[in-house]
This record gives sequence, C-alpha cells and structure tokens, in this order.
Amino acid sequence: MDTTTTILNSAKNTILAESKSIAELVNYLTYDFAEATKIIYNSKGRLVVTGIGKSAIIAQKIVATLNSTGTPSVFLHAAEAVHGDLGMVLPQDVIICISKSGNSPEIKVLVPLLKRFGNTLIGMTADANSFLGKESHYLLHAYVESEACPNNLAPTNSTTAQLVLGDALAVALMELRNFKSEDFAIYHPGGALGKKLLLKIKDMLDTTHTPKVAPDASIKKVIMEISEKRLGVTAVIDNEKVIGIITDGDIRRMLNDNDTFTHLVAKDIMTKNPKNINSNILASEALSILENNSITQLVVIDNDIYKGILHLHDILKEGIV
Repeated sequence: MDTTTTILNSAKNTILAESKSIAELVNYLTYDFAEATKIIYNSKGRLVVTGIGKSAIIAQKIVATLNSTGTPSVFLHAAEAVHGDLGMVLPQDVIICISKSGNSPEIKVLVPLLKRFGNTLIGMTADANSFLGKESHYLLHAYVESEACPNNLAPTNSTTAQLVLGDALAVALMELRNFKSEDFAIYHPGGALGKKLLLKIKDMLDTTHTPKVAPDASIKKVIMEISEKRLGVTAVIDNEKVIGIITDGDIRRMLNDNDTFTHLVAKDIMTKNPKNINSNILASEALSILENNSITQLVVIDNDIYKGILHLHDILKEGIV
C-alpha cells in the first residue's frame, strides 16, 4: 500500500471514529442536561467554564461560543484557579468543569473549593463514576468508547465530544432565549452578518466628497466635478434640491450624439428623478435596490436635503457581500 493511500485511510478512520463517538452522545443525554441548561438560563450571574489540559482549550472555545450567542461566560484555568484566579468566581455564577477522566489532581483540588462557595457545579466528563462525576450537582456525560488515536492516548474523540456537548448547550440556550440573527449581529458587529443587519448608509457615507453642479453648469464643469469627486456621477442641484444626476455614461452618450457640446448645460443631459434613498436605511437594503435596478450609484437624500452619493463599491468595501 502506497503512502498516499495509507494517509487517506488514516484520515477516514479518524473522521469515522469521531463521527461515531458524536452520534452516540445522544444515548447519554439525561435529565441532568436539561436541568443544567435551565439553571444557566435562569442564572443572574455568569457561566464560568474551567478545565485542565486539552479540556481547557475546549472550555475556551465553549466560552467563545456562549458569549457570542447571548450567555455571558468566562474561562477559568483549573491550574491557575488555586493560585488566585478563583477570585473571579462570583456568588451567582454557575460553573462547568470539564475533564475527560474526572480524576486529575487539579480537578480533585478545585472541585471542593468551588462547591464551598455554594455555586452550582456542572461536570462534563467521560466517566460518570469519577470524582468529578460524583461531586457535580449535574452531569453532562461526554462518554467515548475510545480515542481515534491508534494508541488510545491522544485526546481526539473525547475532546470532540466535549466540544459537541458545549455546542448543544449553546444552541439549547439560544432557543430558550429566542436568540435571532439580529441578536447575533449585535455580538458580531465587525463581521459580514453584523454589518448586513446593522450597518446603515449614514455609517458609511462620505459627506466630504458630495459631487454637485447647478442646472446651468457647463459640460466642462460637469466633467471636472465627476472627475474630482471620483464617484462616476454628480447630482444636479436646484434651490438645494436634487433634480437629476449625470453619470459617466451620460457623458459618453452625449459625446456620441453630439459633435460639439458648447451649447449644452447640465440640465440638458441629466437623468431626472434619480433613484434615491434615506441615510437611515440599512446598507443591505441599498444593495438590493442597486441590484434590482442594475445601477451602481444612489443619491442619498434626508428630508429633501442632499447628503451625498452611495456607490456600490462603498458597500462591497464593507464586506457585506
């Protein structure tokens, strides 16, 4: 068997072993999972997630997921807890302690200290009969038959099982909170989804470069204004109101239809009643308007006052699509 085939078979076996371990987790879901979820949901404090070794890394990921989905959470390293970090635990906090064996020395030292404070302790372990399993108020049973590691040593299936249980907990809490995509966006304002649901035109509009000309402006003036503001368009303003726009395309069509343009002014070549929007609408809505009308610019008008030009590139630059 060649090396490539050996590598691919190894990868397939690992994936199948982990997927089997995850699928079997449903057989270990009990009343404790539901009760633990309700206690976290009803808690007035935070969720403190702790662990040691690879379980500590999983704990950090679970904390990140919970924080981004509406459950305030903090990570506490089990080894550092007994050296002062235990002070971060507040009376109303709920604690999840993660350990595959449930019998590591750090866990045996930490668990009695946590219980002494009177906090609810939720244990996540593969061994329900371990020290952690027996001492916890509620058990999240992350049982796996073996690791994907050929020596049955390196945490593989077990850490994946812990991660999946953490995800199951986060999703259950999301559903209890009726957590919507709009809520998710609030916690991810810098991401594409956050911007799609939160970013408004006024948040991205450049009001320092607002191309505009008078109705009787010369074509030379129009061309200079479009070139200077570099948006490929200028608004035509009369008595402080937008009466039309002139785009690069309008200039090209004019040149194609006329041998000379000295007799023409802005109002002769402008497009009347241009598509316009209010600066308070979402950028995602503006994108839909641009796409539906096959245009690249929109005039921004608030209470009949010209605010500027929104270009398709402004939206693309924000990474909304």
